[in-house]
Amino acid sequence: MAQENIDPYLVQFAPDDQENPKNWTRRRRWYLTYFAGLLGFNATFASSAPSGIVTELTTRFNLSNEVAALTISLFVAGYCVGPLFWGPLSEQYGRRPIFLITFPIYACFQVGCALSKNTASIIIFRLLGGLFAAAPLTNSGALISDIWDAKTRGKALALFTLAPFVGPAFGPLVGGYIAQTGTPWPWLFWVLTIFATVCFVLIYFTLPETYAPIVLLHKAKQLRLKTGDSRYHAPLELIQQKQLHKRLEDSLSRPFKILICEPMLIAVTAYMSFVYGCVYLLFEAYPVVFTGGHNFRPGVLGLTYLPLIAGSILGVFGYLLIFHPQYEAAMDKHKAGLVSPEIRLNLAMSGAPLFAITFFWFGWTSYPSISYWAPMMAGTLMGLSSIWIFLALFNYIIDVYLIAAASALAANTVFRSAAGAIFPLFATQMYTALDPRWASTLLGCVACMMIPIPIVLKRYGPALRARSRFAPALV
Repeated sequence: MAQENIDPYLVQFAPDDQENPKNWTRRRRWYLTYFAGLLGFNATFASSAPSGIVTELTTRFNLSNEVAALTISLFVAGYCVGPLFWGPLSEQYGRRPIFLITFPIYACFQVGCALSKNTASIIIFRLLGGLFAAAPLTNSGALISDIWDAKTRGKALALFTLAPFVGPAFGPLVGGYIAQTGTPWPWLFWVLTIFATVCFVLIYFTLPETYAPIVLLHKAKQLRLKTGDSRYHAPLELIQQKQLHKRLEDSLSRPFKILICEPMLIAVTAYMSFVYGCVYLLFEAYPVVFTGGHNFRPGVLGLTYLPLIAGSILGVFGYLLIFHPQYEAAMDKHKAGLVSPEIRLNLAMSGAPLFAITFFWFGWTSYPSISYWAPMMAGTLMGLSSIWIFLALFNYIIDVYLIAAASALAANTVFRSAAGAIFPLFATQMYTALDPRWASTLLGCVACMMIPIPIVLKRYGPALRARSRFAPALV
């Protein structure tokens, strides 16, 4: 009887359909995974790069410390608005069109920064650049979920998750050496322009559509052309029968609807926002400790972020060697659909205490009388613990929300980016007024208060998912 209810003209993937992105060759999917990481790195690298030329910008435009911090904060603030459009719109029109539209515009705003003649222009171009740079942050993670099953997605996301930490850490290093070598400050933005242009060319020639509903939409159109039968249709076309303004209204409001209705997403977003904000806080806190306390020059100051990169890479290896095999074993033991998303939280439960320890380590070794190696190496633990928390919670969001993952990640990115924009604005004042010891202790205490979040979700997550409107039931 069930067969009688199947629509014979509804276009779906066959089990081994090579048009299904999850059935593409592993070589092709791993290329797209690395490329998604590169796109994320591009955006996050651009976010922090001006911190390396802040002295030149301050001199050229007569900026105060607070306005100079806006060159970072407003770029990250652009991430707050962009995901509201790019995530939901990619679920309506596909990943590829969004990348093709946003990247050339993003590159043009880097040109605007390089040619800026006054404070207002560089601030506005940074804000607009961040708005369009938000596309890879929102959609690259969704792209990875498009092409990998749950068993392999963790490995793929491990590489992608490096971008939000390695990118910002490289920014001050490159910007600092541009300043130290006496190269004119606009060359930093020309470098960003070239990087964005190269990425756009690679997008145009090598990035196919990966969102399954859009691929099925194209397949249905081809069938109608090939057969002349207009009855063939894709699942998405049933949704797209709504008027355009109604679809846009639904798409743009969806991230907020999910966030407001989902306690799981609220808790995860709060934690990831704090972690992300602390990463960007370092770009204002490190100069207080290493320039003010240890007299580092801009280029050398950029080197202090290398332990953060090293810790992030160690975190990925730790995940791949320790935690991912545990998930694979659970997948082998159960049917894929029956593996609880809460198993992903083990990684965050390990990373959360380490993240809190980082601040006490950094703060109480930041005396000028103590070797600079001591606070600098705290960055290694921050990189490792941050990666573990992000990897766990990224995977958790995708596993819980699946087809609505882009909207859930968009909501997460908005508030996470707001923290990344706000934290640098008060970092210098906080580290100066409280001194680095007590400022770091305050952050460490907040981090301690966040430790129970993955533990509580581990315990009550299944009950919350059972009541969720957006989390599909395990089958």
